[in-house]
Amino acid sequence: MWKTNTEIQACNLLCDDANPLPSKPSETQLSSTARDCAQALINQLLTTCPITSHPTDGVLLTLPPTTTPLPREKPLPAEKQETKWEKFAKKKGIKDKKKGEGKMVYDEAKGEWVPKWGYKGRNKDGEGEWIVEVDEKKEKEVQGKGDGSGVRGEGRRERVEKVRRNERKQRANERKGRKAGGAG
Repeated sequence: MWKTNTEIQACNLLCDDANPLPSKPSETQLSSTARDCAQALINQLLTTCPITSHPTDGVLLTLPPTTTPLPREKPLPAEKQETKWEKFAKKKGIKDKKKGEGKMVYDEAKGEWVPKWGYKGRNKDGEGEWIVEVDEKKEKEVQGKGDGSGVRGEGRRERVEKVRRNERKQRANERKGRKAGGAG
């Protein structure tokens, strides 16, 4: 018995029979309806979908792409606004570094790879030296402050100040992004 009120979605392997069933269907009526729908689905798949044969995978039937859009639970996220740095980088043509690129540098004096920054990093070169070259102008500036600091810690102070300045600018960029309506 071939039914014309069946809707077949091959992409979801779904056969929907719109014909109403009796109020109390028998087991044979249900099985014949299920058989008819399954047969209609299989016929549709075999006539419309490409069949390929692979020596390792066997016979494959490729389903068509889905035609029923599934609803989203949440709306699409709004596009993030570009940060000040992203705008500048795009304007100047600066590309992001690949992951892992540039974390280590070769130190020819030691003959090994060392990190650019951090523990035993290249940015701390000269801090542990037992003798420090003194610039007279800097020496006068440091002594003029009167806070008891010497020339030895000047490199560390400069590095810490750079970090603080960078954090301030980062916070200012985040505030500016929030004011403009972007998620920061």
